[in-house]
Amino acid sequence: MQTQTAGHHEDLPQRSLASRILLVVFCFFFAAVFVGLGIWQVERRAWKLALIERVDARVHAPAAAPPGPAEWAGVSDERDEYRHVTFSGHFLNDDETQVYAATVYGAGYWVITPLEEADGTIILVNRGFVPTEKRAPSTRGAGELDGEVTVTGLLRMSEPKGTLLRSNHPEDERWYSRDVAAIAAARGLDPARVAPYFVDADDKPNPAGGPIGGLTQISFHNSHLVYAITWFGMALMAAGAGFYTLRWGRRGRREP
Repeated sequence: MQTQTAGHHEDLPQRSLASRILLVVFCFFFAAVFVGLGIWQVERRAWKLALIERVDARVHAPAAAPPGPAEWAGVSDERDEYRHVTFSGHFLNDDETQVYAATVYGAGYWVITPLEEADGTIILVNRGFVPTEKRAPSTRGAGELDGEVTVTGLLRMSEPKGTLLRSNHPEDERWYSRDVAAIAAARGLDPARVAPYFVDADDKPNPAGGPIGGLTQISFHNSHLVYAITWFGMALMAAGAGFYTLRWGRRGRREP
């Protein structure tokens, strides 16, 4: 019995040492993972700041012609979103679409009207916001512009997904996103002539007080610095736990 008991006690330090080694490896592994996540957030922050700088430069640049048909294939969010553009043509008022919107003016609709340029190119224009009681074009006759017009605004990319995961229902004229391809198809427009983007008109006043343009919201969520600090803090905690375990293990081995 004494021999078995002695052997049992000899196993305990070995098991304890193995457990400490495993815990130390575990701590330093997660410290490395957290450091990697922190570095990734720092890189994301640099990318986001560069994006904000590029967008700000586009918004405040002099208005230029939007990309033409020869450039449509290369249009992208990173290169073209929020470009300051200007172009002329006449509105196809009979093909107007109203898309649900929530703005500083309350709930209502974006008025999306195709504009046809002299060469036949069609660009969907978000002319601005109207309240629910002004949704029907007949309630804002003076705002339905005829003849040659010039539109200045910001280029926006198509929104293929509905707002808050709500899908568009063209058959019921219920629109929740500014999906260029879907709107063009619903209005029977030639897809080869329709630009793959739309344009938010600026705040130039429209007759009869609407639609109200210039409501483009330009904001970028940028909490990457907070996330980076959080990850680095967790890495420090994990590393500290690992060093404490090492020190405690060494002290334990020195004790009789």
